[in-house]
Amino acid sequence: MRFSLFAHMERLSPDQDQKQLYDEFVELAKIADAGGMHAVWTGEHHGMDFTVAPNPFLNLVDLAHQTKNVRLGTGTVIAPFWHPIRLAGEAAMTDIITEGRLELGIARGAYSYEYERMVPGMDAWDAGQRMRELVPAIQGLWQGDYAQDGSYHSFPATTSSPKPMQAGGPPIWVAARDPNSHEFAVSNGCNVQVTPLWQGDSEITKLMETFKAACAKFSDLKRPEIMLLNHTYIAADAADAQQAAEEINSFYCNFGAWFKNERSVSQGRIEPLTEQDIAAHPFYTAEAMMRDNVIASPEDAIKRLKTYANMGYDEYSFWIDSGMSFERKKASLLRFINGVMPAFA
Repeated sequence: MRFSLFAHMERLSPDQDQKQLYDEFVELAKIADAGGMHAVWTGEHHGMDFTVAPNPFLNLVDLAHQTKNVRLGTGTVIAPFWHPIRLAGEAAMTDIITEGRLELGIARGAYSYEYERMVPGMDAWDAGQRMRELVPAIQGLWQGDYAQDGSYHSFPATTSSPKPMQAGGPPIWVAARDPNSHEFAVSNGCNVQVTPLWQGDSEITKLMETFKAACAKFSDLKRPEIMLLNHTYIAADAADAQQAAEEINSFYCNFGAWFKNERSVSQGRIEPLTEQDIAAHPFYTAEAMMRDNVIASPEDAIKRLKTYANMGYDEYSFWIDSGMSFERKKASLLRFINGVMPAFA
């Protein structure tokens, strides 16, 4: 099982300098590259300081000039916000500029806040259907002279210009949870990215079982790869782990508030959660975060990650977004690289 880094700019306060936050994002990516990680992933979001990522291709092109070996992935672009011809061409150009290091992750998106602003009237089901139409279109455009008569986009025969550097195009990853999403990915020759969020090892097991069932259903096709994205913190001691659990719990409470789309938003930030709001959450707690994420010493993290490797996961992505300071993120990442990854060499 290989390892990657999943990271974004996080701006929790108007006092945080945006350029400094970006420089810190780049520094984490450079640490991942120097430490032998396989990839760096960053996603797409709009109008949200909680996750600052308006176009991941811009970030990845910049990282290509500041790293040497690490692969560079969109984790993920939001399918309904893209015309297929535009996405095929921009991804191909990114692949050329990064010298064939691009991995293209695609998802339907998660936040109704973004849907309301980018595609008014769209719901999650419709977003999923748009993704199902987009993926084969991208594959067809990379092959060339592809025409589409779709529910969302129709166009005459068109070729991606430019074409990707990688033969056949960059690997495509589909963010999947339910059986239909896994089956769509496998049947279309795409890799699968899964996220248990706060639901822990039982969900990680269930997601692998769903993936294996999809592979069995399409046993005549080559088995794609599957990546597990999970919040991770490698702690210096028990007190450090407890602090991380509290920080990641705050992150999830804010994530949940964005997802529910009920709080007022100003200057890209939701109305701040109080300590009472966080304490009153029905199922997010620091104890649950400690149980359901990899918040552990290097030794305990190795044991837990080996169970994921034995399940069949090909890649484990260290999700570093957490609202923590840069210094705490950096220290945890270095402990992971130096204290955990060698056990999987």
